[in-house]
Amino acid sequence: MPAYVISEVEARDPAAMEAYRTLAAETIARYGGSYLVRGGAAEVMEGGPPPKTMVIVEFPSMARAREWYESPEYAEALKLRESALERRLIFVEGVVPA
Repeated sequence: MPAYVISEVEARDPAAMEAYRTLAAETIARYGGSYLVRGGAAEVMEGGPPPKTMVIVEFPSMARAREWYESPEYAEALKLRESALERRLIFVEGVVPA
């Protein structure tokens, strides 16, 4: 069953964010992930505050998404994340089509 990593991000340092994005993208691909959404225009249709920059990545499974997040490769990107951006990160399982 696929799993999705949903990030809502706000840049702190544009140069550091670009370096983070490059490293993160390499590790996501290495662990079988692919971007579905990466910073496109977002609109709030109901409720809540205005959206920040949204990123959605699909992984083949929740286990694979966790492997990516806990990997030594992604740990390098996480070192940059603190200075690069503020974010809310959510992991969610997908559904198998009926």
